Amino acid sequence: MRVLIFGATGMVGQGVLRECLLASDVDAVVTIGRNATGQQNSKLREIVQPDLFQYESLESDLSGFDACFFCLGVSSVGMKEADYTRITFTLTLAAAQALVRLNPQMVFIYVSGVGTDSSERGRLMWARVKGRTENSLLRLPFKSAYMFRPGVIEPVHGIRSKTRLYQFLYSIGGPLFSLLRWALPNQVLSTEDIGRAMLNAVRHGFPRQVLEPRDIRTLA
Repeated sequence: MRVLIFGATGMVGQGVLRECLLASDVDAVVTIGRNATGQQNSKLREIVQPDLFQYESLESDLSGFDACFFCLGVSSVGMKEADYTRITFTLTLAAAQALVRLNPQMVFIYVSGVGTDSSERGRLMWARVKGRTENSLLRLPFKSAYMFRPGVIEPVHGIRSKTRLYQFLYSIGGPLFSLLRWALPNQVLSTEDIGRAMLNAVRHGFPRQVLEPRDIRTLA
């Protein structure tokens, strides 16, 4: 399969990229983002695109894909709703609308989060915006689309978060992950789990389009 990854320099995206490069049935991986990952692999091609709202000049590079793993996102901490909406909703839909036109048989997987508000009317700003994004993606005519809602994510295989605060917390709280996995086996997912689950969603499908942590673990 041919796979496109958005946000491959982020923590989740790094894990997804690793699993794609290791998978024997993935023939080609193209990453798209504002920065290159810096990785070297015969399967990998990187597209550095400063403006992730515009894709007209990239149409020939974005055709012929079986799957898109959309791992791009930002924390809502300290952000106004309009700014968070522009990055979370508007940017995501700009990419998805271009891709569905170029790849109608594509499987599109979006990394959302536990607590996302599908009603779009709740009191939490980030959850409303994520819910609006999910709902809009599910209405697009992809072959299939899945919304992944991970909760606690454990970075493995040397993967690090780009957010300094998060990386600090991961560094000091690393030993706690074993305890959390024991206490909450269906709530803690590793970056490896998420990458494997995405690939299996493309290979085998899944009966639900919105996947909570337990579903992601099952797919992994």
